Amino acid sequence: MEKSEQSEPTLAVKVGTMAATLVAGWVAQKLIKVIWEKATGNDAPIDLDADDIPIVQAITFAAVTGGVAVFARRLARQGVVKAVDRRARDVSVV
Repeated sequence: MEKSEQSEPTLAVKVGTMAATLVAGWVAQKLIKVIWEKATGNDAPIDLDADDIPIVQAITFAAVTGGVAVFARRLARQGVVKAVDRRARDVSVV
């Protein structure tokens, strides 16, 4: 099968991607919180709908969080696919 063909992901890829995405999301959330607090001097917003959070701050935080989430999810999936492919090659050689 060629790499360019789109096939249904295996169960290992689905489960691995879900687990890796959860871990990557947790790590990304902690990292965003630390960076936000260092950069702004304020705690990271918890409730973006709260009236005491300026709209620009809420939008900026949401955009940064969303971008990092997409980045983490893609990296997690790519890592899982590579690991499953590597494992499949190792098993097929034996």
